[in-house]
Amino acid sequence: MIVLLASRNAHKAREFSELLPDLRFISWPDEAPDIPEHGAFFQDNALQKATFAWEWWCIHGTEPIDGVLADDSGLCVDALWGGPGVLSARFAPDLSDYADKNRRLLSMLPPGASRTARFVCVLAFVPREGHPWTVSGAVEGRLAEEPRGDRGFGYDPIFIPEGFHETFGELSSLVKHGLSHRGRAARALWERLRSGSR
Repeated sequence: MIVLLASRNAHKAREFSELLPDLRFISWPDEAPDIPEHGAFFQDNALQKATFAWEWWCIHGTEPIDGVLADDSGLCVDALWGGPGVLSARFAPDLSDYADKNRRLLSMLPPGASRTARFVCVLAFVPREGHPWTVSGAVEGRLAEEPRGDRGFGYDPIFIPEGFHETFGELSSLVKHGLSHRGRAARALWERLRSGSR
């Protein structure tokens, strides 16, 4: 099955290739326009991205595909009223490095505040035939006192999944994939694709 991934994020592309090894992914081309995401919720953004990518590929695509996959995910921190949430990728736009973004986010927590948080992922799929649909995954956890580990990407070094002492930045990819929001959403996606439901 050949699937267009509506993202230029190389880290996400690698994770999806590991999580869904039975799919062959095509990355969003460099010459293609930026994919819009203006929704208020993860599901809105995922559907918007997948639909936009499908419509663009139908006109400009270089090979047949069986569908388009888009991901919208983020870190929701209780002490920050659920933020950065859908704005996770656009948090602290003045900082280009996630190590700096992570430190800034931790600095925003009020003294003594709860450190509970969750990662959320919504995957939208547009099949060649049928209607767009979504699946989701989430993992509960807490924020570390400081960034730890150089595995993973994004906010992984500051997120400790429930039941663990290590951050996603310290855990192996095998362990992380079994726990993570994206891993859970990817397994739900694969079950639906395998069942042939639309």
